[in-house]
Amino acid sequence: MATAVVMPKLGNSVESSIIVNWRKRLGDVVKEGEALLEVETDKATVEVESQANGTLLAIFFEAGADVAVMTPIAAIGQPGEDYSALLPGGVGTPQSEASHWDEVSATPSATTNGAADVRTPFMASISPTSDILPPFIASSSPTPDTPPADIRVSPRARSLATRKGVALAGISGTGPGGRIIERDIQAFLARQLKLTPVAERMVAQGGFAIPEGVDPGKKITTRDLVPSVVGAQYIAPLQPITSPQTMEATVIPMKGIRRTIATRMLASLQTTAQLTLNAYADARALKALRERLKTSDEALGLRGVTINDLVLYATAKALARFPDLNAHLKDDAIHQYPAVHLGFAVDTPRGLIVPVIKNAQVRTLRDLSAEAARLAKACQDGSIKPDDLDGGTFTVSNLGGLGIDTFTPVLNPPQVAILGVGGIALRPVEVDDDVKFIPHIPLSLTIDHRAVDGAPGARFLQALGRNLANVDVLLGT
Repeated sequence: MATAVVMPKLGNSVESSIIVNWRKRLGDVVKEGEALLEVETDKATVEVESQANGTLLAIFFEAGADVAVMTPIAAIGQPGEDYSALLPGGVGTPQSEASHWDEVSATPSATTNGAADVRTPFMASISPTSDILPPFIASSSPTPDTPPADIRVSPRARSLATRKGVALAGISGTGPGGRIIERDIQAFLARQLKLTPVAERMVAQGGFAIPEGVDPGKKITTRDLVPSVVGAQYIAPLQPITSPQTMEATVIPMKGIRRTIATRMLASLQTTAQLTLNAYADARALKALRERLKTSDEALGLRGVTINDLVLYATAKALARFPDLNAHLKDDAIHQYPAVHLGFAVDTPRGLIVPVIKNAQVRTLRDLSAEAARLAKACQDGSIKPDDLDGGTFTVSNLGGLGIDTFTPVLNPPQVAILGVGGIALRPVEVDDDVKFIPHIPLSLTIDHRAVDGAPGARFLQALGRNLANVDVLLGT
């Protein structure tokens, strides 16, 4: 019996994941433990491995689909095996091995009705009247009139015509030998809808297609079209000349990490009592130590230590003395933790990700710096593991490298505090009846006032400021 590949639950808070790409193609032989596909959770991109040996019989969701956890996304088994019982609800047209037929380059072969037999060996073994109908035959859409036997139609064209309710008798084919292919159906549909001249030409050339679910009353522009594969090649899009009056906005769906950030930040502000305290710490020791480390003996492994690493180190040491800041508020109770699992914000092309340095309060500076570098790199290249993103008890967000002074960091519930760090700059300080300009680093602490009062938050900032001002001495503690 065929085996279902299900969307795994990658973390307690993950409800769905987005398919990034399929590593295996339909009809490929796969082994247990091999990577089948990559999925993007609300935190990271993760490989999904095969749980069985066999052939990839069907793919139920394409790349880009947002699929609920524990939903079947593919089927693995032996060629010809029945996988219909594994189909998830709501799947309109899953891929099957038949979709790999190249409708441009295929050479027709003799069949009982004179049309080309475009089925793969697997699909050829299935009778059109069997219970296991290929996706281009099985459809919940109204079926158009059956075309005359002498009309030659590619499977993908037939599938599209079936879904759209298009009668094939009145369509002229542009494929080999007059065969009706997918772009012919697209061109026919384009004529039924309102398209701009450039969009109509792009569809007619076969390089682009009209997306599913377009409102018939909407005028379709080039921005609405999606690429269409023709002979495994893309036709380059035409670049229309537009004036400022006719420019249309680029619509970016809120999904994946971006959607998670939006949901959590809104919930954070709506469900917590946030108060932000601002302070400045003397940064002379920070800068001096950083310069010494840059020229230290390479064997010590400290040349890569950054200002942010020093801030994380000083923060972890301070939190060990202030357990009321190193806590969660959940289930109407405050949960204080003896271990500092320090999260730090990482800006990535896919959005903000917060990896966690576990047991930061007992790590050496070199160890903490190396772990921070490892986690940041994993976030950037998309290889971060879910375990590296869970369990944070406090978060640091450093925008100093972007020229930011002070800002209001937003809590990451259930954590009760988050530290914002700005860029080092000169500040006037009175010294012996004189004013001197001394480098300072700005600190912005946001607390959940339900769990932490202003005074404990201020005392934590004072302790952190002393740690930073004396960071060279702190290393000996």
